[in-house]
Amino acid sequence: MKAILRSTTAATLLPVAILLAGAASAAPAADRPVDIGKLEYESACATCHGLSGKGDGPVAPHLTARTPDLTILARDNRGVYPFDRVLKTIDGTVELKSHGTRQMPVWGRIFRQQSSIYLDTYPPPDADSAARSRMLALTEYLYRLQAK
Repeated sequence: MKAILRSTTAATLLPVAILLAGAASAAPAADRPVDIGKLEYESACATCHGLSGKGDGPVAPHLTARTPDLTILARDNRGVYPFDRVLKTIDGTVELKSHGTRQMPVWGRIFRQQSSIYLDTYPPPDADSAARSRMLALTEYLYRLQAK
């Protein structure tokens, strides 16, 4: 497997990831509803894609491929947000060969693994449904990031 980092070590990037994850997990104000899609984005995507989605996250300069600007997905698809393609990219069920090797984590697998740690509870949650809910919320949040 090709390393996704240039000459920078993962240990150097770990504090950045922890900082962003800590910011994402901060408790929301009691008077505002929780934006699950935004929380998922901030914890899973912002380190590479940046908080604005423009591909300017703190880890982006250290990747071998340019991090995509997620705010122009609709623009690049004739003005239509490619909801299904985005969802399948997050899930890992679709990979665009023209983009070369996949550097982005397969979040579907990660979300399913995270959900499965609760399978000893009663009633046991459906790991696939829990993961899909998170991916749908994330995909919808990316829709809201699209440039006007």
